[in-house]
Amino acid sequence: MDKTSTIVVTGAAGFIGSCLVEYLNYRGFANLLLVDDFSRPDKKMNLEGKKFIDKIEREQFFEWLFSNKPKIDFIFHIGARTDTTEFNYAVHQHLNLEYSKKVWQYCVVHDIPLVYASSAATYGGGEFGYDDSHELVNILNPLNPYGLSKNEFDKWVLHQKDHPNFWAGLKFFNVYGPNEYHKGRMASVIFHSFNQIKKGGKVRLFKSHRPDFKDGEQLRDFIYVKDVLKVCYWLMQHQPTSGIYNLGTGTARSFRDLATSTFKGLDMEPDILYIDMPEDIRGTYQYFTEANMQKLRSVGYMDTFYTLEKGVDDYVRNYLAKEKYY
Repeated sequence: MDKTSTIVVTGAAGFIGSCLVEYLNYRGFANLLLVDDFSRPDKKMNLEGKKFIDKIEREQFFEWLFSNKPKIDFIFHIGARTDTTEFNYAVHQHLNLEYSKKVWQYCVVHDIPLVYASSAATYGGGEFGYDDSHELVNILNPLNPYGLSKNEFDKWVLHQKDHPNFWAGLKFFNVYGPNEYHKGRMASVIFHSFNQIKKGGKVRLFKSHRPDFKDGEQLRDFIYVKDVLKVCYWLMQHQPTSGIYNLGTGTARSFRDLATSTFKGLDMEPDILYIDMPEDIRGTYQYFTEANMQKLRSVGYMDTFYTLEKGVDDYVRNYLAKEKYY
């Protein structure tokens, strides 16, 4: 892609989408078409100062494409309903499954390369491991409607005879970083930890409700959003083998490590309090996730990922503490 390319970013006002818009600007791309529900005032600052050519409301996007017939060179379909506590499957089905099918079909007809957001939530309790093999997709058991909708789209994609000339579905693991101020309960544990420390000097973490995990020792693969942006950009520029790819760091870390790193970013000693996990998420809580990153490495992505300590330190010092956006 050259700097004159026209690129669509869906979910552009959200956390990862708005960071991707900024990263594309940084790389010299300004011919961007941004798609989202732009009615939320709490997302407005995510796009402040960013360069783009148009903003299109999510529900009017396909009508807009039909009317305007733009020449599009690449689509990043990052937009989704990401609330894992939203148990009305119809909401996820519309935005994460049916909408995504329409994006895919548009890319097929118009020969547009596509990167779309899948999720590590597709892996459910991890009983089949965390390998991004296409053979596993059909047998995965996601734990919530969000993960189910993401896996249903992955399954649908793998059964299609017609594909865009390049496509990649990215199973995002636990992404954290700037521009998640609007996410409320769904914001990263780092974001919540920072605010708890500023308010009362302590971080509250969930107790473990399983005997094989100590309190705070629940493990997740946390990936800094700046690494996600680099991978997305690399895929656009190199367009390797199409397929579904994990996107984590390949190293699981504990929530205690994460909280400790947040304190360090504030130059404070850790003070952690363990609280009961809410009943509504107990049965669907992932105690361990760790991305097998071999597939992405095998197609040529060689950059190193931020360590948890370095990523959290950058996020806390340069964004949260300064109330800055990316």
